[in-house]
Amino acid sequence: MARQEPGEPYWRINVDEAKSMLEDGESIVIDVRQPDEWLSGRVQGAIHIPVDDILMRIDELPDDKNLLFICAAGARSGLACEMAAAMDLPTDRLYNIEDGTPVWIEKNYPIELG
Repeated sequence: MARQEPGEPYWRINVDEAKSMLEDGESIVIDVRQPDEWLSGRVQGAIHIPVDDILMRIDELPDDKNLLFICAAGARSGLACEMAAAMDLPTDRLYNIEDGTPVWIEKNYPIELG
């Protein structure tokens, strides 16, 4: 179940919750890993915006969906959530997939390569 730590402007979820949210069609995954990580495997349909580019590319984020940020282990995606909140994106739409892409892949959830 999505949870929020005191002071955090986003919700924390796991890959199972993320998969469920994607299936309802109201969410999109934003992969904030580096290009080499992205090419090695990613959530199917994810948008790639490395964490270092989030502030410059904030306008590329859909304004009609929940934004599910993912990295390898939850640290960079949490930072991306913080940046999105700082750019005045609605905090009720910001989610950090804490367990990251490797767990998504281990669970055999839909991925893309290359």
